[in-house]
Amino acid sequence: MSQLRATHPGLLVCTVICILIFLYVRNLTPEEPEEEPTHPAVVECGFYPDELCSALFEGKGVASQIAKFCKNPHGSKVLAYLHKPGNCSRTSQRLRFITRPLSVEEGNFSLAYIITPPKELAMFVQLLRAIYVPQNVYCIHVDKKAQKKYKTTVKGLVSCFENIFISSKRQKVAYSGLRRLQVDINCMKDLVHSKFQWNYVINLCREDFPIKTNKEIIHYIRSKWNDKSITPGVMQPSTTKFKTSQSHPESSPTGSIYASPNERFKYEPPHNLTIYFGSAYYVLRRKFVDFILTDVRAKDMLQWSRDIHSPERHYWVILNRLKDAPGATPDAGWEGDVRAIKWRPEEGKGHDGCRERMFLGPLPVEQSISVSADHQYVTVVTISVYVC
Repeated sequence: MSQLRATHPGLLVCTVICILIFLYVRNLTPEEPEEEPTHPAVVECGFYPDELCSALFEGKGVASQIAKFCKNPHGSKVLAYLHKPGNCSRTSQRLRFITRPLSVEEGNFSLAYIITPPKELAMFVQLLRAIYVPQNVYCIHVDKKAQKKYKTTVKGLVSCFENIFISSKRQKVAYSGLRRLQVDINCMKDLVHSKFQWNYVINLCREDFPIKTNKEIIHYIRSKWNDKSITPGVMQPSTTKFKTSQSHPESSPTGSIYASPNERFKYEPPHNLTIYFGSAYYVLRRKFVDFILTDVRAKDMLQWSRDIHSPERHYWVILNRLKDAPGATPDAGWEGDVRAIKWRPEEGKGHDGCRERMFLGPLPVEQSISVSADHQYVTVVTISVYVC
């Protein structure tokens, strides 16, 4: 009996040890991953091969199929990186920013970007990450009416990069009109005084996104437009003449009205300039930017533009058709249109895809889709396609 009492504590200790060993071994064994959902409605798109991404960009039928199988990836992961404590080097590493020129050619040919960022902070970070290389320079115009948290986060991110800065002049952003034109000119003034040298400037607005790498953009500019500025546009068609009528004030998308009685110029443009109608988007030589900021015709044209509708569709192309402007293309037309854009009135019609374009703009489809493509030097490319 006494022997049984002696062995009882030993059995208890042995049992406890066995339980502890079991729990320890179970924690070391990796858990089986949860089964991924297979229903098309809940599958999140991941990395796709170049062939599939190219098919989407070129407007092939696969795009509608992708829309059925994908959901928009959340930007919470991107924002989480911004809010994590750490130095700028760690932030750059977490967000996978490129930290050195990827070729000698790219290192010797710098681009400047003027960016009016989208309202979604995560989308802006993804855009910046896709176009960023350390030899380029970036001017960010943050909407004056943006929320304080948005401004603070952008300022914190920008402070981590020597070649990114916020425009010195801030104003409310409009999708069109004089304010849209003034945003670009404000950034140009900052860029010409930047310590960074650059060859061309490109403007991006809201949901624009690159579909070519930095190297491919440089190749396109140097092979087809070397020493020339790209301002797609034609002699003003009769159907667009109402846009330059000075009898109506300009309205912004928010409903506010801007009217500037301009007695200096009546209906005719200054210096007998020929009116052209074109794109608000451009790729401009550095010398042409200097010309815009100093030439009396450019200054008078800006003054005249205060009283016309959509001056951003006229200003750049008119000045680039002047024969004595640096890098001018007086005989050019719509060629060089660097964006693939499809407007709401064209919804349902065919689209020629993104061939020869450098950036993707709004394309109306039945539903929003997002895809990710490992496109050469771009780590993650997310394209939001939506009805504008």
